[in-house]
Amino acid sequence: MASLADFADDSKEIYVALMREEADKVLELCKEFQDGPLHVITIHKDTVLHMATYSKQTDLVLELLKMVSANHLHKMTHQNGVGNTILHEAATSDKLLPAAREMLRMAPRLLDVCNCFNETALYRAARFGKLDMFKLLDHEVNQIGRTVRDVEAYSKAFYQKKDNDTILHTSIVMEEFPLALLIAKEYEYLIGEQDRDGMTALQLLSCNPSAFKKSSRRSLRRLVYSCVSIEEDTIATEGNWEVPLWEAIRKEKERYISALRLAKFLITKDTSWRATERVEDRYHPMTHDYGGETSLEEKEEEEEEKEKEKEKENEVQKLPINTETSMKRVAETPLFLATKSGCVEIVKEILEQYPWAVEHIDSKGRTMLHVAIKYRQIEIFNIVEKMEVPMRRLERKIDNKLNTILHMVGKKRRDHTAREVQSAALQLREDMLLFERVMKICPSHLIKHINFDGQTAEELFEVKTKKLCHEAKDWYKRTAEHCSLVAVLIATVAFAAAYTIPGGPNQNTGIPLLLDQPFFVVFTMTDVLSLTFALTSVIIFLSILTSPFRLKDFKQSLPQNLMLGVTFLIFSVSMMMLAFAATVILMIHNREQWTKIALYTAAFLPVTIFALSYLPLYISLMKTLNYSIKKITMIFPQFTGDSVVSWAANSFSHKFKITNSSKPTQIETSSSTCPPKSKASHTLV
Repeated sequence: MASLADFADDSKEIYVALMREEADKVLELCKEFQDGPLHVITIHKDTVLHMATYSKQTDLVLELLKMVSANHLHKMTHQNGVGNTILHEAATSDKLLPAAREMLRMAPRLLDVCNCFNETALYRAARFGKLDMFKLLDHEVNQIGRTVRDVEAYSKAFYQKKDNDTILHTSIVMEEFPLALLIAKEYEYLIGEQDRDGMTALQLLSCNPSAFKKSSRRSLRRLVYSCVSIEEDTIATEGNWEVPLWEAIRKEKERYISALRLAKFLITKDTSWRATERVEDRYHPMTHDYGGETSLEEKEEEEEEKEKEKEKENEVQKLPINTETSMKRVAETPLFLATKSGCVEIVKEILEQYPWAVEHIDSKGRTMLHVAIKYRQIEIFNIVEKMEVPMRRLERKIDNKLNTILHMVGKKRRDHTAREVQSAALQLREDMLLFERVMKICPSHLIKHINFDGQTAEELFEVKTKKLCHEAKDWYKRTAEHCSLVAVLIATVAFAAAYTIPGGPNQNTGIPLLLDQPFFVVFTMTDVLSLTFALTSVIIFLSILTSPFRLKDFKQSLPQNLMLGVTFLIFSVSMMMLAFAATVILMIHNREQWTKIALYTAAFLPVTIFALSYLPLYISLMKTLNYSIKKITMIFPQFTGDSVVSWAANSFSHKFKITNSSKPTQIETSSSTCPPKSKASHTLV
């Protein structure tokens, strides 16, 4: 950091004028300095031109450049505290194109200057994603490059830093995909270049799933997203007003399309999937611990020794990167990186361009099926599962640690977070359903296979989900206790309301005074139903609290009971509010019709809020009902949807014939339009 002696005491006035964008005052004050616009005015060694360029005042910058005398042209390459010249500052905005042209005309050497981060102005333009500025500076570099003998070495200084990061890497990291696509097409040799971490451009893109997010799950945003067209860019910017939601979704869609175009181009140049390990199956699955040279205890001792060695290796890895003892993790192929991060578009494109890439095996002996299951990328798992022929080989593959695809369900990564915020119980249920699904496709002789740690897939799953089971148990208990408390309160109110009937009883006979009113029947029915539903939900919630909480209960029993309990609770609240509305209407039965409508609307307001608050949970629990229906259809395949419809149609047709037996003409018409009995029975099979 520079001292106060590095700039004049009167810098305050011109600095304030620059911040307030008072151009005339800045030009007047510059005349008082001996070196004019190249006078240093900040503690970071910024000149007047630096600050004017940084604040993107194009007209002021052009006027200040005119004030630079011929004697001070050599000072135009002045660098501030971080090594940036005025061209570095101009490279951050396309608005400063005229100023950049003038700077290069007056001081061409600005193009070659690097800042403290080893970045030229061209590299800085790529980092900020300024397409027009990049084209201008790139054109200037190519013009000069034609006059240089070693063109490759000259160009490398502009397109690649000393740490191996290229302009293509930087533009992808900064998510400037249109510029990245331009660079990839103009300089294809950069596509295969590796950055400081050994990552290519496609590998970096494969680690960015947010670039391929199409739209939100919200229906409004999804609707607007489908209506937005990228060609409407000028409509939104040239008008006098903009719709914020429309503009945000337009930018989101433009970002998605540009990222997809870049991915498609990079994939056509990628051949990393060719470097694969062997795909032969292990034909001798391990289902016991006997017959080996070492016992389990000896294996555990060996494992402890290996862990100690790993700890020493980790200490070595903590050393600085520039030391010879440091170790680097080898980057995986784009296909596996995209599978891990969930970039479905990249996976689809790679498999479309190179279908045989699905059989790629990484250095750990894993297929992309292993990776998709471990990282819970269900959409990618579905894509691979539909490829029937490769699946016959992939489902049998065992990795280097003897893990099958069924083991990978229990090997969920520790930092895994669901895309939607879910409770531990719902996460556990999804894991169990995935385990069941993978078990169906896993060969039967590998289901009891023992991995390197001496565990079957089921044992590994139980160990890894032990903590999740405990959290799910607590969640079920808390939810059941809170809901049962609400249900008991509703039951208490409904029971008390039965003895405090609206209008009161006749003092002589005890018969309700409003017994003949229609809404009295509504009150009675809704009050009884409210009490019934509330007590039923209490019983269901008590069954949850007294459950043994076995692992298998979390898959179907507990979620199903909770769904039923919440359903009855919602019905109970609804009936209670209807009973309340009926009571109020009985009290003011001679009022206008709109009064009754207003009362019913007000009565259903809390019910609506209550239902909406439980809607996300209810939708998640509905999957349990779908699971139960699928199980029933598997046990009784004849009771499918089409079969039930056909059965109902035939039953209705038969009934129609009996009731109209006195009308033979109608019987003929009915029999001609309905399918024969033989065809109907064929559908049930």
